[in-house]
Amino acid sequence: MTTIEENPELVAQLQQRIEAAGGIDFAEFMQTCLYHPEYGYYNAARTRIGKEGDFFTSSSVHSLFGRLIARQLEQMWRLLGKDDFTIAEQGAGEGHLCLDILNALAEEFPEFYRVVNYRIVEISPDHCRRQAEKLQQHVDVGRLAWCSLADLQGMQGCFLSNELVDAFPVHLLDKQDGELKEIYVVNRAEGFVEEVRPLTNAAISDYFSLVGSSVLEGNRGEVNLQALAWMQQVTAAVARGFILTIDYGYPAKELFAPFRRNGTLLCYHKHQSNENPYQRIGCQDITAHVDFTALQRVAERQGFVQLYFGEQYRFLMGLGFLEALIELQMRETDPQQAQALRMTLKNLVLPEGGMGESFKVLIQAKNVGSPELLCSRRIQDISMPAGMF
Repeated sequence: MTTIEENPELVAQLQQRIEAAGGIDFAEFMQTCLYHPEYGYYNAARTRIGKEGDFFTSSSVHSLFGRLIARQLEQMWRLLGKDDFTIAEQGAGEGHLCLDILNALAEEFPEFYRVVNYRIVEISPDHCRRQAEKLQQHVDVGRLAWCSLADLQGMQGCFLSNELVDAFPVHLLDKQDGELKEIYVVNRAEGFVEEVRPLTNAAISDYFSLVGSSVLEGNRGEVNLQALAWMQQVTAAVARGFILTIDYGYPAKELFAPFRRNGTLLCYHKHQSNENPYQRIGCQDITAHVDFTALQRVAERQGFVQLYFGEQYRFLMGLGFLEALIELQMRETDPQQAQALRMTLKNLVLPEGGMGESFKVLIQAKNVGSPELLCSRRIQDISMPAGMF
């Protein structure tokens, strides 16, 4: 019989909390599973990213991802008058993206690198340790430091996140007989099980009013209230500049589409996905697709305008993905290695089986006018070499 990995201490604490409260909403359950200070998935010492972990991120696929983002950041710096510029990254994982961006700036844009202030906002002690080991060279020359979100108040520059919002805890909703209900978690002899209860959280109703969509009859869906609070904090911190959000998700109308009957909640363990968050407690990732309409609406209320929203493949193509791929292949003398490189990089842009379409990029700005960003270059304006894909 196969034993499923889980954290018994976290299971016991959840059982006690549920018993005391008579049941907890799914958002609290997910928050505890992922972010418990000692036993949570993101705080415990374990390998989460890469071949030996549970999932890949775009930044862990290849350094080109970060190098292309560095090009966009350099243009943003020029748009702000080549003045003081802070790049703030929240949820930097093991530091792959930060390292690739700073390496690219040092090599390709040394003038920008000499003045940039890169700040990481990170709550995971395990991630902080891994980041510090990976990024020491940039710490030593004063380009990088760690801080809290509150420390960024009044910043000028770009607030960056890559696969952050999808890991915020979500409320689970179900609509039957025309009535929205919320999913709670209770204890049973067989373990954690769901219980459907009347919706009493007014903030969830306000959320649906904000985005102009809701869970449809017979469907299940997720509401990420923490994403709203997070975007309010970020917009309050950025006095002048940009917010660059990369994540998988949809606008609200697509997120709550009729065919999405079971919502988008998924769990990841050893590169296998499943739909059961009540197993492998503390030992698997739990995510839900991001509602980009919610992020757009909150930022609009704070005076931010949308400069760009599109699929990751369009974003990367606009920044020179194809040209960079050709250059990298030309440097590779071994045909097999060149093919392996091409196959690796395809994951960043291919819509089917890759990250190119499911991942979206949202760029919002305040007090910068309405510039045309580098990433906005149209695909039809890019010459496609024969046989590249």
